[in-house]
Amino acid sequence: MSPSDSFDDLRDLYQEVILDHGRRPRHAIRLAEFDTTAKGDNPMCGDRVQVWVKFADDSIGRVGFEARGCAISVASADLMAETVQGRSKTDTRALFAAFRDMARTGTCPVCDPSLAEPIERLAPLSGVHEYPTRVKCATLPWHALIAALDGAKEASSE
Repeated sequence: MSPSDSFDDLRDLYQEVILDHGRRPRHAIRLAEFDTTAKGDNPMCGDRVQVWVKFADDSIGRVGFEARGCAISVASADLMAETVQGRSKTDTRALFAAFRDMARTGTCPVCDPSLAEPIERLAPLSGVHEYPTRVKCATLPWHALIAALDGAKEASSE
């Protein structure tokens, strides 16, 4: 097996993960009880997302979302919801910064070691860096989450 075969296998696996979470999101639910919510809209491609957050003490207890858009946007929202549960607001912000860098560059060169495991779970979305217009699709749910944590009601994909 050549290195390019291994890379192709990894790319295929990542694509399968994105398609699976895009078609069958596990966290696509409007939470009946929540502490904060925010909407995100990317008018350039039509992606829309709303996130609901329920806190548990000083951490994120649960995240639910509704999303309309491409598989990348929906998969990103689903993987985000899965990954941030149990994290503090500060850790979630750091994770978003690392994820945004990964989405833009394909790597996470300055990742905090404590973020290694969650970034690995988000790695299937690292390929969006090859398609700059898709970076906003992947980061939109995160912008909505951060807006919710900040008490804002809306976020953009900027």
